[in-house]
Amino acid sequence: MDDRDQTRPTSTASRPLWSRFVILLAAAWVVFTTTHELGHLVGGWCSGGTLVAAQLWPWQLPHSLFAPDPHPLVTLWGGPLLGVILPVTAAVILRRPAAWFIASACVLGNGLYVTTAWVAGDRYLDTPRLLEQGAWPSSLVLYCSLTIGWGYWKFRQTCLKLWQEVWRQRF
Repeated sequence: MDDRDQTRPTSTASRPLWSRFVILLAAAWVVFTTTHELGHLVGGWCSGGTLVAAQLWPWQLPHSLFAPDPHPLVTLWGGPLLGVILPVTAAVILRRPAAWFIASACVLGNGLYVTTAWVAGDRYLDTPRLLEQGAWPSSLVLYCSLTIGWGYWKFRQTCLKLWQEVWRQRF
């Protein structure tokens, strides 16, 4: 065995890294869907809405329905805003790479969701409903630009930090 074989991880040695990455992605999905939908719930309750139905399970499409909903823009914006604020606040408090991985995935995920919903145009998704209720398209462009831009940068940075941390532990 030459020197190159000693510095290269085997497939067995790299497996825990991949499993950790998959576990973090699964955790990020749960946090993303839960905090986003909780944001809608908080927005609806704070604006005087009456909750008719809610689904929070992350393996189904989470949703909530308020009727009446006196201030639907507050309810609708609550999801994307708290879906970013809550995970980032937790990451700031916890100061752990895994927390930043999850938070940045949530920021990126919220921005991508709002953008994709806009392109898809499905009337049940948040973005078409925001536009229908009078949200300014420029506010959506700003939100998507900030969340996708910062979310991608921070997610990439956090992924690299996690890879480097594991690499250092191995060698």
